[in-house]
Amino acid sequence: MPELPEVEITRRGLLPDLPGRKIDAVVVRHTMLRYPLPPALDRLLAGHILRGIDRRGKYLLFRLDPGTLIVHLGMSGSLRLVPAAEPPGKHDHLDLIFGASILRLRDPRRFGAVIWVKGQVNAHPLIAPLGIEPLSNVFSGGWLHDATRGRAKAIKLFLMDSHAIVGVGNIYASESLFRAGVDPRTPAGKLSRKRCDRIVSAVKATLGAALAAGGSTLRDFIHSDGSSGWFQMQHLVYGRGGEPCRLCGAKVRLLQLGQRSTFFCPRCQR
Repeated sequence: MPELPEVEITRRGLLPDLPGRKIDAVVVRHTMLRYPLPPALDRLLAGHILRGIDRRGKYLLFRLDPGTLIVHLGMSGSLRLVPAAEPPGKHDHLDLIFGASILRLRDPRRFGAVIWVKGQVNAHPLIAPLGIEPLSNVFSGGWLHDATRGRAKAIKLFLMDSHAIVGVGNIYASESLFRAGVDPRTPAGKLSRKRCDRIVSAVKATLGAALAAGGSTLRDFIHSDGSSGWFQMQHLVYGRGGEPCRLCGAKVRLLQLGQRSTFFCPRCQR
């Protein structure tokens, strides 16, 4: 699933080309993704200027004067900017046409979402419950320590809880806790302030490294220009179960935590 770095990279890839341009037309090929696509989407969007593209967690917010188009890439979605003459593929479900360019949504599993919001987007039920952004100044060791007091939930699951912190998915939670030297099963409420400081620093460093590497391309994710990310080549533990730890040589362990595959080094992470 595209996580925060992949969604942010998609946003950054579109910023040089699309804001300030008019949507000439909308082509909908499949109306059912995770939710039904808004009816008469062409009538809602065509003729309006795209004012900006923001991100909230894993949601992209395409801002126009009449409202905001919320886009979630789901498990396998991607947004690509392609020439208008390029024919659509089997899994290309939606086109936003900007003159000679098309912003094309591809989603083989159809778990993505496209939602039109006319009012305040921050009040929408998908956006309002979201927690803090992990790359913001609000996310600090002090905040994490205060937020986890009395919590028995494993720290990895807390990091992945979008009601607390947005966008730190399975890959980056595993990688961050390895960098911090913290066992992912540790009850969040038992973490010291010092360990919370280390975790926050590791999360920010991991996400920053992923952004610099173009994100992780494990299955279907590609950038808006069709290229792939390569952060998966730098993974220290994720996807490396049974392989030697890159730091100490112990075997990386794989276990299921909250029904998600969790990778960690039993020697480096305590």
